[in-house]
Amino acid sequence: MALSVREYRARIKSTESMKKITRAMELIAASRIIKAQQRAQAAAPYARELTRAVSAVATFSNVDHALTLEPEDPKRAAILIVTSDRGLAGAYSSSVLKEAERLIEKLKGEGKDVDIYISARKGEAYFKFRQRAIARAWTGHSDQPTYDVAAEIGATLIETFLDEEGADEVHVVYTRFRSMLSQEPTAVRLLPLEVVEGTEAPEKDDLLPLYEFEPSPSDVLDSLLPRYVQSRIFFALLQAAASELAARQKAMKSATDNADELIKKYKRIANQARQAGITQEISEIVGGVNALADAQAGSE
Repeated sequence: MALSVREYRARIKSTESMKKITRAMELIAASRIIKAQQRAQAAAPYARELTRAVSAVATFSNVDHALTLEPEDPKRAAILIVTSDRGLAGAYSSSVLKEAERLIEKLKGEGKDVDIYISARKGEAYFKFRQRAIARAWTGHSDQPTYDVAAEIGATLIETFLDEEGADEVHVVYTRFRSMLSQEPTAVRLLPLEVVEGTEAPEKDDLLPLYEFEPSPSDVLDSLLPRYVQSRIFFALLQAAASELAARQKAMKSATDNADELIKKYKRIANQARQAGITQEISEIVGGVNALADAQAGSE
């Protein structure tokens, strides 16, 4: 059933209002992306130097730490899934959840039980809707994560890893920020730790630097490794925040462009309906005049 011109004008008005909202959200996301990138860049030097310090202790001491020991027969795994607290970000959360599901299936195929830890409300709602158990969830920080949240998450994951009945390995699934147009869902193993920087074998004739650890290598590892885990989690949260904002900007731009196309379509249809109404009115007037002329001619 064709709509009237008034109804099309009402639709045009509501679409224009929606366009203003999506345009505003696009601009807000664009401004926050810059801040998110700056935060990630500011945290990079600390993470880099902390990695070097951990690498030095792990490479030039013979101390085995509980966070670096590989279990002989792992039976349980924990996964931290970093999603978003809010929607309107396109396929951002669904992409990272699909990556998490692939990792869960892989771990279950290896005969491991999986405990799920969630960051942000979208992941929590996803698993609750499917009535799947969640070990713990942290919400309300996805677009502006803080180090305190990362420290709390890290402490929880370290605790479950060190527990004899807890997880034998810990994984993190998050979205890595490549560029404004590319965000890549990524799964990495967090525990047991694999420190890659500074572990290359020296050349035969190279002189090794001398390291002295105070108080002792084991005490240094006890202090550094938890902070190293927290810094990696904080890095993942910052990357996910930048990716979320980039995905939201892209989604809102698409919504704004679609609103423009919809407004043009409604205006074209409304003009056609108005022209059809005018044509019909003219036809009725002409028909009435002809009928009146015929009636007068018959009476004469």
